[in-house]
Amino acid sequence: MRIKGLLLDIDGVLYVGDKVIEGAVEAVKELRKKYKLRFITNTTTKTRRQVYEKLRNMGFELSEEEIFSALTATKEFLKEKNAGAFLLLTENAKREFEELKGLPVKFVVVGDARENITYENMNKAFRYLTEGAKLVACAKNRYFKDKDGKLSLDAGPFVVALEYASGKEAILIGKPNREFFLKAVKSMNLKPEEVAVVGDDIEADVKGGMDAGLFGILVKTGKFKEEDLKKGIKPHLVIDSIKELPKALEELS
Repeated sequence: MRIKGLLLDIDGVLYVGDKVIEGAVEAVKELRKKYKLRFITNTTTKTRRQVYEKLRNMGFELSEEEIFSALTATKEFLKEKNAGAFLLLTENAKREFEELKGLPVKFVVVGDARENITYENMNKAFRYLTEGAKLVACAKNRYFKDKDGKLSLDAGPFVVALEYASGKEAILIGKPNREFFLKAVKSMNLKPEEVAVVGDDIEADVKGGMDAGLFGILVKTGKFKEEDLKKGIKPHLVIDSIKELPKALEELS
């Protein structure tokens, strides 16, 4: 096996909240010498540009084009359909969809909407669905590790609520959607078996990537909990943090 490219999850692998994980900046710099890199995220509260600027401000070296965001992928999905959507997102995230304003609403898009998750907005989404709109989940993560170090609800529970109420199954755009991983792999001109995915979420990151044919690496940072290892999912490699990744990959080759 020879790994030529890496899909690095961002939140939980490179940083948690506003704090860089120890050794992450140096590890990315070292990995870039040997591997093609893509930075993947299910974050749906920030535009791709904002994710890029945050990483740059933290000291990471990358280009904006190397970031694969569930939010950007959702926008591309809607553009392909020439459709507008009712957006259950934060006001900030809605900026990613400005160019779609005025198009007929054919979808309900759900992400981590924070303060915009209200009864009124959930009910509007439900009514659009009962009137024929299709449900789209930018991501379906259950929870994430918040700035205070505790777990907080992510978009998944609210997607499931709308699925239950409407009887419709959501179209998933971000991780663990197989196509999300494969598009990132394709952008590097590599094959799935030549790429490893590195994540702190054993389901969305690691299993999702492995189901797409990638080598799965779990890091014990971010949202990781020891119970994750009892879920019946067997990563190809488990390491304490991204700091260990350059050496771990060297030992594999």
